Amino acid sequence: MNKNDQEFLVQKIRSQYTEKKTTKLDELKELDKKVKQPANVFAYVFGSISAIIMGTGMSLVMTDLGETLGMGDAMVPGVIIGVIGLVLALVNYPLYKKMLGSRKEKYAEQIIKLSDKLMEE
Repeated sequence: MNKNDQEFLVQKIRSQYTEKKTTKLDELKELDKKVKQPANVFAYVFGSISAIIMGTGMSLVMTDLGETLGMGDAMVPGVIIGVIGLVLALVNYPLYKKMLGSRKEKYAEQIIKLSDKLMEE
């Protein structure tokens, strides 16, 4: 390994341990992430749970899972569970939009001020 390669490697490792200055653009990105991330996490988790509930209902209707669980006729409970999962899945997007909208309202002033400062520079 020659001297230049060694210096490059040392600088690369050193840069991982030095404090990085945060710029206004970094702050703006962080605020944007703070607005969107909770709504996204909620939507993914709630949507996944809804899909699992709907799939459980479908499994009761379409397979012999009900008989295995000791249910006589699994059609009615399967349809009810499936419809509940479907309704939850349909409600997911409006809940996401509402949550995102309220977070945008909460942080809008800070984001506008910071973005105005960046645009002036």
